[in-house]
Amino acid sequence: MARNIGLNVPIPEKDCDDVNCPFHGTLPVRGQVITGKVVSDKMTGSVVVQRDYLHFVRKYQRYEKRSSKIHAHNPPCLYARVGDMVSIAECRPLSKTKTYVVVEVDRA
Repeated sequence: MARNIGLNVPIPEKDCDDVNCPFHGTLPVRGQVITGKVVSDKMTGSVVVQRDYLHFVRKYQRYEKRSSKIHAHNPPCLYARVGDMVSIAECRPLSKTKTYVVVEVDRA
């Protein structure tokens, strides 16, 4: 039985027994929701998501492209892979670098 996490995302069809799954475990999500592309899935239960954005430089009145990489927990019921566009939601710290969890996968 999947629980409502308070975001407008579809509930995954697969079930999992992960404690740190927002749908089937007890992990609460709050704060930011970020969309990005998975660039690495080599870690067990984690993915690296790259977020591209534009930064305005006032001196030149122009925008420059920037990107940041964010580590996120990858629940077994969603199982994001390299190349997938994902939505990640902020949660409590799960490890030294992981404070986000994957909540939606768009396989493109």
